[in-house]
Amino acid sequence: MKTSSQRMTALASPDKFAALMAGLLFGLGLGFSQMIDRDRVLGFLDVTGQWDPTLAFVMGGAVAVTLITFRFILRRPYPILGDRFYLPTRKDIDPLLLGGAALFGIGWGIAGYCPGPGLAALTLGIWNPVLFCLALLAGSWAYQALTAFLAKPHTPRSPASPPPSV
Repeated sequence: MKTSSQRMTALASPDKFAALMAGLLFGLGLGFSQMIDRDRVLGFLDVTGQWDPTLAFVMGGAVAVTLITFRFILRRPYPILGDRFYLPTRKDIDPLLLGGAALFGIGWGIAGYCPGPGLAALTLGIWNPVLFCLALLAGSWAYQALTAFLAKPHTPRSPASPPPSV
């Protein structure tokens, strides 16, 4: 069992601190670009009404930064605070990926939030992001429960077998 000082040392490790700083910077960027405003996101998705292109510029900026910096970062033999890069290896598109993407898009279109902005919007002091985060947690729990249930082997009962006696 870890002592409290061992737990504090694990929490204060350089990789955890870097992850915290990256998350804070990401949240600050979301707030600065107004992407935690669900009306701005829903305005981007409303292509037949009052379309708001702001999100396209934010996404374009993120893609440009990624295209430029990943070339240099992936030339390194390993990350600064890790022993290897964790890159996706699968290249196929399966039904789970398509279903997850569709569910994500539907939720984004209804709520106006995806997980990052939803968490950052908790700082606004309004109920929408709270309800979104509760739904996010419920959906995550439901997914874990469903996949665990589906992973268990189930033996079907034959129709001729008698019910178990009590």
